[in-house]
Amino acid sequence: MKVSAPIRLSISALSFLLACGTALAQGNQFNTSGNILIADQFNNRVIEINPENHRIVWHFGNGSSVAGPHSVVGTNDAQRVGPLTLIAGTGAPPGTEPTCPNGCNDNRVMLVDQNGNIVWQYGKAGVTGAGADELNTPVQNTFLPSFHVLITDQGNQRVIEVTLSKKIVWQYGMTGVSGCGADQLNSPNSAELLPNGHILIADENNNRVIEVTRDHKIVWSYGTCLSSSPISGAAFASRLPNGHTLITDSNNSRIVEVTHGGGIAWQYFTNLQPGSISQPLPTRAVRLRNGNTLISNQFDDQVIEVNPAKDIVFAQGMIGVVGRTFDELNAPYDAKVIDDYTGLTPPFSFSDTDGE
Repeated sequence: MKVSAPIRLSISALSFLLACGTALAQGNQFNTSGNILIADQFNNRVIEINPENHRIVWHFGNGSSVAGPHSVVGTNDAQRVGPLTLIAGTGAPPGTEPTCPNGCNDNRVMLVDQNGNIVWQYGKAGVTGAGADELNTPVQNTFLPSFHVLITDQGNQRVIEVTLSKKIVWQYGMTGVSGCGADQLNSPNSAELLPNGHILIADENNNRVIEVTRDHKIVWSYGTCLSSSPISGAAFASRLPNGHTLITDSNNSRIVEVTHGGGIAWQYFTNLQPGSISQPLPTRAVRLRNGNTLISNQFDDQVIEVNPAKDIVFAQGMIGVVGRTFDELNAPYDAKVIDDYTGLTPPFSFSDTDGE
């Protein structure tokens, strides 16, 4: 079923809204600094929760498995951009029960306002493709200070940078070509813009993280697709203020912080707590301003915050419990703290972030 949401704002109006929308709300409500934004993948929603009482203060997605103007299917990523929320509608793979036994497509990246209206999108609802304004399993999105959007278009084996007028102005990876050669990726899972202008890519099925220049040169890497790699299933990577790189080593159920020279500065295994399954496949780990690490431990159905001593100091969702009611999640893929872009690409200015 093809459903296309209208674009409700002009590009100039949207740009003005974003530029003026950096102020955060007061109190434990929408867009409050310290709240946590979670991409609750198989509940087909994005939620913002108050960590003090675990309650939802905002959400987008009515739970439908059909992509539409008020739904998102298999959301993998969410980012707060001023008063708007940037959401990756990835779609659900075959075998997702009960609503998507044969798979359900979404294939959109969307900016959603506080009232749940899609004000901009790239990709057509439920359409899989690589043509103009088309995507194939977009797993992650990053709003850039240039007001462009960086999209990890996994099924098309590429990372693309698009303008708000939907023009592709940069691409890494050959569209539809999976490989490890020059300008090739194998199921990329994330991309972040670094302060130096380079792009940090988690090249998932090539078991590596690479830093590439705008002219497609690899200037740093960890892991390798050519031989035995120290990581398996690179789900996400971010460059920390100390110059280290934080990597979600999904297939090894591990979060690892590596130095520029490849040494291990810190690591945490996500499958060692009581009740955990052997391979929870963590999908996202971000370092927080307080020094803790927020981890989306996907198939343990939890988002956890871990301190440097590796103690869990906060958890949203109950381990091994799939649900949609109070303090329940279903394969959470991504979580970020509102107003904390430590190690991440800020939506407006790198000068506003810690350590930059």
